[in-house]
Amino acid sequence: MELAKNNMKPTVFSGVQPSGVLHLGNYLGALTQWVEMQNQYNCIFCVVDYHAITVKQEPKELKNRIIDVVKMYLASGINPEKAVIFQQSDITAHTELAWILNCAAARMADLNKMTQFKEKGAAKESVSIGLYDYPVLMAADILLYNTDAVPVGDDQVQHVELCRTLAQRFNREYGQVFKIPEVAVRKQGARIMGLDDPLKKMSKSAGSAANYIALTDAPEIAAKKIMRAVTDSGSEIKYDVKKKPAIANLMTIYSLLTGVSVKELEKNYKNKLYGEFKKDLAETVRNFLTEFQIKYNSFSDEEVKQILENGADKVRFIAEETLKKVKNKLGIN
Repeated sequence: MELAKNNMKPTVFSGVQPSGVLHLGNYLGALTQWVEMQNQYNCIFCVVDYHAITVKQEPKELKNRIIDVVKMYLASGINPEKAVIFQQSDITAHTELAWILNCAAARMADLNKMTQFKEKGAAKESVSIGLYDYPVLMAADILLYNTDAVPVGDDQVQHVELCRTLAQRFNREYGQVFKIPEVAVRKQGARIMGLDDPLKKMSKSAGSAANYIALTDAPEIAAKKIMRAVTDSGSEIKYDVKKKPAIANLMTIYSLLTGVSVKELEKNYKNKLYGEFKKDLAETVRNFLTEFQIKYNSFSDEEVKQILENGADKVRFIAEETLKKVKNKLGIN
């Protein structure tokens, strides 16, 4: 697929960090949306390894996780014949543009507003400048490819808004270069919550493995996590995020995995108890992971490396052309 020759479709860009195990929340909140988009958009999906190193990584583990993330993309249904998959660090324009945006568009006041940095850095005595500044790199990632839409979880909306601000500021001060991207947030499943605390997002950095279901969890282990998931007071199986956040979260997971609407689930489990509902959901999760892991294990490391190489070749020209335009506007090319 040559993106440069397929300009009729709008472009989508998104990525995942290879900084830990991907979980059910990543799959339902991001990967399934990407799969749905690949027929309607020019899709560019990145493994954002430069974002991963904003915190210390063990080099050998990081190298393996980059491969693992791509296998999870593929197992989810992302087709490298329809969508580009590449590794961020293979395209040097990402870091070049990030530095230019730091100097020509970004302000300390912008970054001081970023709530994710406050959350990630709050409990640490010392954090890297990269962790503070990574929203600017994220903006560079998006802007390089003339992106029309960015599918993200609702916790990343603020970063896409910053990207829009930086693009508008640069265009205003130096001349038109950047397309202003829109945010694409999935209505259902944008934020899958933790199994141990429905008020906190399911997270691969959670202190307890009971918080999430990893896509590499043994199916039986995952089923047990569902059975042990916290529930709300009372016994009615009803979708109410405010009054019954735990059962609402489990119903969202069930609905997205099966395609059965939440309303239909309420009808099916009327007058039934939490235990029966969780038992059925546990079986659904078990079956999903069994099928997913068969696909995941079917891809070789060499196949993945070739996909990444091919993907970088497809998008390098687009990124370099954007960077060239930016440098011309600045008078440094």
